[in-house]
Amino acid sequence: MRNFILLILFFTTAFTYAQGTGSVAGKLIDKEYNNEPLAFANVLIKGTTKGTTSDFDGLYQIEDLEVGEYTLVFSFVGYQTQEIKVTIIAGETAQLNVEMGASAAALDAVILAPVTTKRESETALLLEQKKAVEIKQSIGAQELSRKGVSDAAGAVAKISGVSKQEGSSNVYVRGLGDRYLNTSMNGLSLPSNDVNKKNIDLNLFSSDVIQNVSISKAYGAQFYGDFAAGNVDITSKEHKGNFFIDIVSGTGFNTNAIGENFVRSEGTGYFGYYGRYAHDPFAVILSHGVDPESVSTPINVSYGASIGHSFKFENGSKLSVFATGSFENGYEYRTGKNIDFTTVEKKAFEASEEFEYSTTSTAMANVFYRINSDNTLSFNSVFINSSSDEVGYYGIDGNGRNRDAILDTDQGFFQKNIQFDQTRMFVNQLLGNHKSGKLELDWGFGYNRVLSDQPDRKRFSVENYQYALDNDTTTNPTFYSNVVFDNQRYFQNIEDDEYNGRLNLAYEANDNIKFNFGYNGRHKTRQFNNIRYGYDIVDGDYQITDINNLNAVFNLDNLNINDDSNGIYELKVINPYPNLSNTNRPGLNENTYSGKLNIYAGYFDAEITAGEKWLFVPGIRLESFEQNIEYDVINLGNNGVDSKSSEETFILPSLNIKYALNEDQNLRFSASKTVSTPEFKEIAPFVYEDVSTRIGGNPDVLGYSDILNIDLKYEWFFGKSEIFSAGAFTKQIDNPINLVVVGDATGTQRYVRTGDQATIYGFEVELRKNLLVDEDENANLSFGVNATYMKTKQDLYETIDGTFDLAFNRNEDELQGASPFLLNADVSFSPTSFENYKPVANLVFSYFSDRIDALGSGDLGNIVEKSVPTLDFIWKNTIKENFEINFSAKNLLNPTIQYVREDQNLGDVLVVSANGKGVTDYKRGMNIGLQLKYKF
Repeated sequence: MRNFILLILFFTTAFTYAQGTGSVAGKLIDKEYNNEPLAFANVLIKGTTKGTTSDFDGLYQIEDLEVGEYTLVFSFVGYQTQEIKVTIIAGETAQLNVEMGASAAALDAVILAPVTTKRESETALLLEQKKAVEIKQSIGAQELSRKGVSDAAGAVAKISGVSKQEGSSNVYVRGLGDRYLNTSMNGLSLPSNDVNKKNIDLNLFSSDVIQNVSISKAYGAQFYGDFAAGNVDITSKEHKGNFFIDIVSGTGFNTNAIGENFVRSEGTGYFGYYGRYAHDPFAVILSHGVDPESVSTPINVSYGASIGHSFKFENGSKLSVFATGSFENGYEYRTGKNIDFTTVEKKAFEASEEFEYSTTSTAMANVFYRINSDNTLSFNSVFINSSSDEVGYYGIDGNGRNRDAILDTDQGFFQKNIQFDQTRMFVNQLLGNHKSGKLELDWGFGYNRVLSDQPDRKRFSVENYQYALDNDTTTNPTFYSNVVFDNQRYFQNIEDDEYNGRLNLAYEANDNIKFNFGYNGRHKTRQFNNIRYGYDIVDGDYQITDINNLNAVFNLDNLNINDDSNGIYELKVINPYPNLSNTNRPGLNENTYSGKLNIYAGYFDAEITAGEKWLFVPGIRLESFEQNIEYDVINLGNNGVDSKSSEETFILPSLNIKYALNEDQNLRFSASKTVSTPEFKEIAPFVYEDVSTRIGGNPDVLGYSDILNIDLKYEWFFGKSEIFSAGAFTKQIDNPINLVVVGDATGTQRYVRTGDQATIYGFEVELRKNLLVDEDENANLSFGVNATYMKTKQDLYETIDGTFDLAFNRNEDELQGASPFLLNADVSFSPTSFENYKPVANLVFSYFSDRIDALGSGDLGNIVEKSVPTLDFIWKNTIKENFEINFSAKNLLNPTIQYVREDQNLGDVLVVSANGKGVTDYKRGMNIGLQLKYKF
């Protein structure tokens, strides 16, 4: 019935056109750059907010104007604002070409500075949002810079209905998390860099490579069918002007980390690289020690540079080249608790500490070739190296507890975890746009490669650690060795390759109808493997005299070979080579899986203008979906070697309607059917074991979920860079997937289809207002606020019989990952009373309420992520247009980060989460930073 209604709406259109109207069009010329077109300048009708921006070729047009005389206001940052009168005649288009020149005060600076597209500005993006055919919100480089946002994850977290998980890169849109979200760059899909995630870590995209970030919350036929929360699209920076160079350098510190004696993994570099991938893990173990290494004072640094230039040719074509590179690191120190609690306490470290050193290196090159006014080509290449080097000590007070301990279950249990993660990502894209009469062809082709590795994780377990804290040399800790892998070295590798493409042919039949015919395709493969080597402690009486010098223990002299009674340990592997022992010999991979995904889709939509008020966009998509995964895992015994596949064909209708209440106000409606499909990591039953958490996939989730989406939104663009909007939305998800703590002895979290249906109802509101403005209507004092309230409910099966059996002691619950309340707010102060000095001060606040991190099954309560408020202060200081001194103080409130297990008898019990850090009940500390930036 739902599909029938949507299809009826698809074919329901009206064709009328208001009489007695005209339009104005023209071209903006940049006098400061050899009369080149001036892209993305603002063109507004004075006294209203109706207007547009010039395109890449400097062209603009404003349609459907009543007969009469108007004053057009032409403006661009640093250029002289011009007001020109124009007379509109019925049925005609007035031609008005304008030459724009720099204002006298800014002339020198503008000549030196590059022309930047106004797709980065708040005003232009609001105008784009106003004209858009779908419900979408964007945040540009200008706003990112003003708010001190350093990456794409921070960018989307400032958009209404969006929150970011504290201590993680997980992003939630309207209460739906990673598995319901898609990410793309320039309209082409991006891969995941983490085996436990569907989407790329948005922290990896620094603001240096971002022109703007947008979230489309309402579905259109051009998007892949796997769509529920929305699509995040990163538009990469391009350069269109003359030669320029930007240089930036910064430093700072974390208030928790600055006074600590910091340590990092052995074998990792300052820039976040590990140089032993070519070596067999067994050789690495024999050749290199286990102890972390001390580092210098934990001061954060960042530096980078950008360069661009344009080359003009006699035939009128133009080649623009842009390149940027940056490096930044960060030190973070956390003290908190590490507790594993199901229905009983399994393991508890009341006092724990973690040292984390992170790096991000980014390089991007963009080549833009303007063949002529109708044809352009663009090539983007992005390389990102991201690393996290974490050393954790759990039970540092000597009071660690473990119910499986051998010597003392109530005290003395201690664990050390030394872990390095590195991701290297390569994104290459070729894009084109071609126009001919009423036809426009837009296309893109991409190749992505991701190498995500966790090389040589070291984990050690100790009993009687309290003896390491006393002054008695006759009593010492000993190794806990209940099983061989209580002390271990671990190696994990992921390789993703993806080819993807898009094609859209637009045909403008007349002024009222535009048709889009399109194609999307993806071919993605993943290879995963891991291997562990366990230290089997053969000398059960061995005492550890120095817990910080385990190299004195785990070296070749102490390796027990040929039953040598003097040896302390043996190396064990689970999967030995044929005809080789599993002791003191190299082994084969312990777990592997390979995945393949093929998606091929065609779509059609129509943009139908009816009169001056209505815009109808009906669409339909036909998508072929094929997914295959083969796995070989140890935790399922004889059932651990298997393959699963799914082949589906989806028919997905959609309808977007915009009704212009007047020149400044829109009313929007959207309805669509989409699907949700599982990821490789949700299907493969491999289990990843952290210090106190376990997470794995479930082959029973193979298949798909039908989703019905309905949105209603009101928008009022009441001034320059000002907006008020309010929206309501609802979603119905059939047979949803949730992360569930399976009620077994291990407490492993797995992905499970938990019930017949989930529903989401929500309301969101946004306001951006300028309180004080200058003579050019630029804001001196402004504020913005957006809030979202949601109510979610899902059915829960009484029992689930499958690969992993479980039951629920309730028949409904809230949806995992959904915060009932989200809030983002900011205040900006930018006085203009100084001739060569431009300060901008910002306070930026965000908040999310409690949300379910993982559902509990059986008698287990849910794991809940507690609410977190965040407050940042950013102070930018521009001196003579080309020099900046910027100061930031982030996380000023320094809230406590907590995850709790709901328990009927004990109330909320603090626990660690598989989605968070290795500790709970901790503070991140404030991050203080200073940055210098110079533009040549």
